[in-house]
Amino acid sequence: MTKIEPLGAEREPLGAVRERVLATLRQEIIAGRLHPGDRLVERELAERFGVSRVPVREAIRALVAEGFVLFETPRRTVVRRLTPTDVAELFELREALEVYAAGLAASRATPEALAELAGLLDRAATATHADDAEAITDINTRFHDRILAMAGNSLLISVMEPVDGRLRWLTRQNEEWPQLLTEHRELYESISSGDPERARAHALAHVQANYRSTVRHLFGEAELS
Repeated sequence: MTKIEPLGAEREPLGAVRERVLATLRQEIIAGRLHPGDRLVERELAERFGVSRVPVREAIRALVAEGFVLFETPRRTVVRRLTPTDVAELFELREALEVYAAGLAASRATPEALAELAGLLDRAATATHADDAEAITDINTRFHDRILAMAGNSLLISVMEPVDGRLRWLTRQNEEWPQLLTEHRELYESISSGDPERARAHALAHVQANYRSTVRHLFGEAELS
């Protein structure tokens, strides 16, 4: 696990320390450095971060609210094990919102926004060639965030925000990187065509393919039947 330098809690407001601990733990879960079932112990984390238990405790509570960890007992907190129902529900939400966003993006995209999206695809291709899973996850998240921004609907973004971390976590489970890159290129082409119906169709196919890949990786082929 990545070594964390002390956070200098004596110089930082408690809220800033909490946010830094929270962001680090969240990223370690998403990147797979903390695994489902791993225990989070306040005392050990406080020592590791060089802070008191208070910001650690608050960060853990935030992770519970975000759906990353759970209290198995009052004294035992662990990284959550995703169930088939968890995955299905998150992808149902993705299907509803991302397909809608793709249609809006196709009708509202500017040349500048499309150029930025194309640049992300170039970076994704480099990361895919290097088999850099963490970089791929980060770039792919930025790709989908950019499509949401292109849709130009602030309410849509606010609806997605509470589950964004869990969606990134799921994206990390899909390791069929070359296929994912192909799907993103097709989605880009459909959005840049300016045809909302075409963009929605490609977005739907992408979400459904990603769902199947994620389920295979987490639970095996049997869950797809």
